[in-house]
Amino acid sequence: MTIADSSGYMMETGSISLPWTPEEEHRIIEDLTREAEANPKEGNSYYVISARWFMGWQKYTGLPVDSYSFGDNSSEPQHSMISNTSERPGPIDNTSIIVGGGDDPQLIRTLEEERDYKLLPCQVWEKLYEWYKGGPALPRKMIALGDNKQLTVEVFPLCFNLIDSRDQSETVVRLSKKDSLRQLYENVCHLKGLKPEQVHLWDYFNKNRQKLLTSSEQTLEESLLEMDQDILLEVQVNGNWSSANGIDSTGNELALVSAEPMRSSVTIAGGPTVSNGYSKGLGTNFYQTRAVTSTMRNSDDTLEILKPVSKVKGGLAGLQNLGNTCFMNSALQCLVHTPQLAEYFLQDFSDEINWHNPLGMRGELALAFGELLRKLWSSGQTPVAPRAFKGKLGRFAPQFSGYNQHDSQELLAFLLDGLHEDLNRVKQKPYFETKDSDGRSDKEVADELWRYHKARNDSVIVDTCQGQYKSTLVCPSCEKISITFDPFMYLSLPLPSTATRSMTVTVFYADGSRLPMPYTVTVLKQGCCKDLNQALATECCLRSDECLLLAEVYDHRIYRYLETPSEQLVSIKDDEHIVAYRLPKKASQLTRLEICHRYLEKGISESLKAGERKLFLTPLVTFLEDPRSGVDVELAVSRVLSPLRKASCNSLKISLSQENASVSNATDNDYTSQSHPMESTESDEMASSELSFHIYFTDDRGSNCIPILKDSPIKAARVVKIMLDWFEREQELYDASYLKDLPEVYKTGFTVKKTKQEAISLFSCLDAFLKEEPLGPDDMWYCPRCKEHRQATKKLDLWRLPDILVFHLKRFSYSRWFKNKLDTFVNFPKNNLDLSKYISGKDTAEGPYVYELYAVSNHYGGLGGGHYTAYCKLIDDDRWYHFDDSHVSPVDEAAIRTSAAYVLFYRRVREKNTEVGEPSKAS
Repeated sequence: MTIADSSGYMMETGSISLPWTPEEEHRIIEDLTREAEANPKEGNSYYVISARWFMGWQKYTGLPVDSYSFGDNSSEPQHSMISNTSERPGPIDNTSIIVGGGDDPQLIRTLEEERDYKLLPCQVWEKLYEWYKGGPALPRKMIALGDNKQLTVEVFPLCFNLIDSRDQSETVVRLSKKDSLRQLYENVCHLKGLKPEQVHLWDYFNKNRQKLLTSSEQTLEESLLEMDQDILLEVQVNGNWSSANGIDSTGNELALVSAEPMRSSVTIAGGPTVSNGYSKGLGTNFYQTRAVTSTMRNSDDTLEILKPVSKVKGGLAGLQNLGNTCFMNSALQCLVHTPQLAEYFLQDFSDEINWHNPLGMRGELALAFGELLRKLWSSGQTPVAPRAFKGKLGRFAPQFSGYNQHDSQELLAFLLDGLHEDLNRVKQKPYFETKDSDGRSDKEVADELWRYHKARNDSVIVDTCQGQYKSTLVCPSCEKISITFDPFMYLSLPLPSTATRSMTVTVFYADGSRLPMPYTVTVLKQGCCKDLNQALATECCLRSDECLLLAEVYDHRIYRYLETPSEQLVSIKDDEHIVAYRLPKKASQLTRLEICHRYLEKGISESLKAGERKLFLTPLVTFLEDPRSGVDVELAVSRVLSPLRKASCNSLKISLSQENASVSNATDNDYTSQSHPMESTESDEMASSELSFHIYFTDDRGSNCIPILKDSPIKAARVVKIMLDWFEREQELYDASYLKDLPEVYKTGFTVKKTKQEAISLFSCLDAFLKEEPLGPDDMWYCPRCKEHRQATKKLDLWRLPDILVFHLKRFSYSRWFKNKLDTFVNFPKNNLDLSKYISGKDTAEGPYVYELYAVSNHYGGLGGGHYTAYCKLIDDDRWYHFDDSHVSPVDEAAIRTSAAYVLFYRRVREKNTEVGEPSKAS
């Protein structure tokens, strides 16, 4: 069955009527999405949809997509570019992302957004469902989390395991984090056919009654209830409460704690204390301490006393995993084993809490961290459940709420900053106006800025963890030099690589002076597009007045331009096709002309619409100088095709077709605009030639075409896109073989030799961090002399180092096109890390800058998953331990240096005459 819509679009549909073209479907969905995103608010409805199905719809509408691998256990994304297909997707199919069925299908808990599912606004889902039907529908609500009311879609609601104490039966109860305890009671009563006065619900975490949950308006988020935890149901029958496991449930053995927000926290008396104040007693592996009472402000604004604790042997307690919280446990173990922080939080720090700092968390984060640290240092080897801390974390940093895997370094950065603001001794921050150096020495300026910083920021975190670096910017135009001195809390180091890869790129001449030529160059595997560009420029003998424009070609279209010099080469896969267009260097006054090619298959009438022709050959890019009409386009096309003309056709004169031009969905959008125009000083040698090709203005997808006539006006644009139709006669006159069969970037063979794992030193990472390099195009610097944004060069130098130095090894890379993790082995020293040569602002009185390792946060596995652990050293015992959530075990010092090392913690050693040097294999 063939139908036509209002625009004349015809489609074979069988028995199904399709009111919209694929392009119109995309436009409708795009408009609805934009409208929904313009007004996000709590309570908005979203729908979960299978990423597999949605990407199929994107292909149908002609959109290029970044897709992940499906149906395997790999968490690594597989990059692919998919062009328009004529196949309309079937009904929406969400069956691959759910478990169960009927009226209550549930999402698989291991799913990841973008890889496995997409979130669509309600209006978008309704429109797609209207067109495609299917399902099942998986509605979700947008909720506001934390004190800052961060909006997020609650994809996975809280699930509780309700245990009925009468018969030990178990039932799953699902509620939103924003539902109240009263709603929990109502759901349980409805489920069990009970009255509220007959019911007691207990927080039954770890199968221990932690506290009585009273029916109130307190939300489940505020109640610190965890995903998948147990809730105990007790029922009053004939005046008696049912019991669990033979325990009398009168409440005498447990102090019944109200579920209202706790204003005072636990007391530790020689053992682990649960949140209701009940101590479980000591075993032989516990080390006793004096009683500790941590505190928070009470409702009447009174303050309990924080009693100091003597530091005794301890620190061997693990942290329970509350559901993908290994990232948090790893970072916490490293912090609580930082000697200065442990000593500080075991003392009375209440006088230093800044209750009213608008940048802080009202002291609650510091108190929660301090309470957790005290538990870990006083609970022997019994694992601690960091529930209270995670609850506070979710309130103040909703990005870490829920039960997805996160980054331990990102959590660490938040904690250090949050603890600093909670403990900032400065109650009223003075204002300072930054002065220009005016020829003053670096030391004078650096000391002045450090005094300004300390006058506004003064805490144990600043005292212990903050340093200062020098940043030098140089304008590439006027050579203006700007020097600033900025504080830092940690150093994020890139991982340089000496591994190389061969890349084959085909170079095209935009002036039509030569035939295209493939070149194979060798570049660093972890290099960037700038490196590839430079290697190609050398190989093809690029002139000083020329430049190369890199592009990726897919399905006979330019899929993307690689114009960002800093874009990582790992975004280019071995099976992709990369070209480089050789263009004039001065580009500001020229218009780029992008040419795609089409042909008609044999046996198909030429009366068919041009929009149904097939793409073939490699797109060409040339330039237009002061384009005004179709004649300018004709001359440019003639010029770039001239090397392909066969020898017997040198005198051929052909002309633009003015008749029989096929039009498909013609619109006024005859070309699109992009940035970075190209410029040329070349003359048009083919000015006397005329083309018989049919040429059309077109859009990005080549679906809207308007014929170009000699008098067709050329609108001002940076990029003009055209479609060139080839007929049999043109293929006889031109040798199109040079535009066919582009080589892949790298042709893999059947046998690939495995290379030995590369290794780099921590010093080479530091050198790469401090290396002078240009700023990226998205990070331009405003030059005060030029009064314009410039791509300045930037150089960092270390000026002042803290007692605790944290190195973050940048193993994870993210961009629009790829996600990647580096498992490069970094050879970092465990002892005698001497950084003296890196300090620009040396103070001889400070002595050598020598550090020793005391903790490591490790990440094992790939993106979208993996597992975090920590290695921590008990300084007093001079022994290393492995902290893997609840499990703690001794580890040999020689085993702590692995390719999983992610965040390194060093403490400064101030002893004189320390032996220093580069790390060796045995160090």
